[in-house]
Amino acid sequence: MQPLVKTTGLNLAFGAVIAANNIDFELHTGERLAVIGQNGAGKTTFINICTGYLKPASGTVTFDGHDITGMAPRKIVRLGMGRSFQLPQLFTEHTVRECIQIAAARQNARLSAFKPLAATINSNDVESTLELVGLRDDANAISSDLPEGKRKLLDVAMALALKPKLLIMDEPTSGVASEDKHDLMQTVMNALEQRKVTSWFVEHDVDIVAQYATRVAAWINGAIVADGTPDEVLANPQIKREVLGN
Repeated sequence: MQPLVKTTGLNLAFGAVIAANNIDFELHTGERLAVIGQNGAGKTTFINICTGYLKPASGTVTFDGHDITGMAPRKIVRLGMGRSFQLPQLFTEHTVRECIQIAAARQNARLSAFKPLAATINSNDVESTLELVGLRDDANAISSDLPEGKRKLLDVAMALALKPKLLIMDEPTSGVASEDKHDLMQTVMNALEQRKVTSWFVEHDVDIVAQYATRVAAWINGAIVADGTPDEVLANPQIKREVLGN
């Protein structure tokens, strides 16, 4: 089966720092991949290469059969690769509903200064997305007033409005209270399952990784050093010592 994402021989350095070291990688439809590693290991650099924010020095990236190496992020999004960020990228002066409407309109390239925003998108899709991530009761709240957990959910909802095949999430539970992390992640994973979206998330919380990933890739110094099931990778002595710190 053709992989959804495939990278071959990816390399990138920032001066003497090797951020991506000859990375060969495949992600298949339906997987829930957790990426783990210490800060500076290269996890976010790899995401930035795959989503078009960085261009590799060498190597290729394909998504759903398309060569997207060096392609602009907006074009990659329109092929079906969504992304949420460690710091949610919201339209802070707009309501929760308007944020999702803007995202949906941008995906369809129909955002216009001459039409009401609601006229450019399918309102049923917006309302179903609000329901899916548990934000219906907050639909009229200004996004900047939301607590961090709901800001994270809105970031995911905006990505889902783009109708992705894959959603990449950079530390979806960071900044969220410990007692709220599992509820947030369960909501996100339920939403992705209902929309049949493959997921790839960077995460430092081992309990979250163990519970929600079907596969784990561990990074050290710009390279994947372990790749397998959560049980396999989290029990790996090198990963326990150099990534998990125990």
